[in-house]
Amino acid sequence: MAFTADFRWGVATAAYQIEGAVTEDGRGASVWDTFCHESGRIAGGHTGDVACDHYHRWPEDLALMADLGVDAYRFSIAWPRVQPGGRGPANPKGLDFYERLVDGLLERGITPFVTLFHWDLPQALEDAGGWLSRDTAHRFADYAALVAGRLGDRVEHWITLNEPVVVTAYGYAFGVYAPGRTLLLDALPTAHHQLLGHGLAVAALREHGRRQKIGLANHYSPAWAQDESSPADRRAAQIFDLFMNRLFTDPVLHGTLPDLSALGGPDPASYVRDGDLAAIAAPIDFLGVNYYQPTRLQAPPAGGPLPFEIVPITGHPVTGMGWPVVPDALLSLLRDLRRTHGDALPPILITENGCSYDDAPGPDGTVDDPERIDFLRAHLQAVETALAEGIDVRGYFVWSLMDNFEWSEGYGPRFGLVHIDYDTQRRTPKTSFAWYRDHIARARRTS
Repeated sequence: MAFTADFRWGVATAAYQIEGAVTEDGRGASVWDTFCHESGRIAGGHTGDVACDHYHRWPEDLALMADLGVDAYRFSIAWPRVQPGGRGPANPKGLDFYERLVDGLLERGITPFVTLFHWDLPQALEDAGGWLSRDTAHRFADYAALVAGRLGDRVEHWITLNEPVVVTAYGYAFGVYAPGRTLLLDALPTAHHQLLGHGLAVAALREHGRRQKIGLANHYSPAWAQDESSPADRRAAQIFDLFMNRLFTDPVLHGTLPDLSALGGPDPASYVRDGDLAAIAAPIDFLGVNYYQPTRLQAPPAGGPLPFEIVPITGHPVTGMGWPVVPDALLSLLRDLRRTHGDALPPILITENGCSYDDAPGPDGTVDDPERIDFLRAHLQAVETALAEGIDVRGYFVWSLMDNFEWSEGYGPRFGLVHIDYDTQRRTPKTSFAWYRDHIARARRTS
């Protein structure tokens, strides 16, 4: 194997998807609390009010991680649990919970990788404009400083934002995620303000010591033209790549804003101010790569609202959510990042990679999920090939440790290595759990 002895083996989760306890110990409302309780927003009328009850069952979940043999756990902190209104002093009970969690991880030899924002913006900040307001970037930096002030003596690895493109596209452009706005291309300022918040948060974290290792986790999807011989389809793929990938990477790694004229939307001069790009380009220690699938594009119909149209990818197996399984696209993505960004590219962490299938316990209680094992094996082979080619990948985090609340899809999709019975909260490791544990042990023996 190409994996080195210091390669990080981990699992990942997000606060709103697992914690529950949304009204306990002073936690404020997030945009997802509001969104979930609006009729018709979530499949089955589900909410994250209880989720996996991780807020109360975290010792059991840490024991599962210890049994799995991971040495890293990526989790997010719920901003409204720390700052119920998104501004002002910290809620001590909220920070107490994360302090217990961090200490529990360290006691078990598991390194915490803390994500500061995984989509659960305090509702009070959304009421004041949300990510359309540049003030939210400054509030985010204040929040980062509060968390680092409490946990910075024990947490070294920080991820500022998770998938800002999803917040912009699904949350503000198309309205299928919280906060449910449908601004289409007028949502573009939210991309810039999130990245500004990232840069300001990096500065706030650095004030708590230079040993901190800081990055952000972007969602990357290779863009494929429907017809490579069609200039219009190739152009559509290029524009999608600009929005999905370049817009959230170029400013961070190069301090430059890609030319957005082909995308459309408001003039960046209306929301980008002097000094913003310098702040966004504060040096980072790693780039988080979340990968699930490529995207196929064709030229849009005349008069369409966007300069590209997404079309289905055929000829590949699909997950339970209908996503094509294309491990080679992960390898091509890693190659493209190196080719595009060269020496500006920091070490990479695969901060999310996983799949949903319709997993259910069998008559003997076993949850057999061979498709997930095949998925993980193939994608880890892609990472191993990248390592053999000299691409600097430092870790791999499976999404997800456990089945959880899957945003607008509710509790239908199951992404976990651990099956959750949502009626009883019983945790049952799947066969993929044992496979990943064995793979980690084998990689360590041969490194």
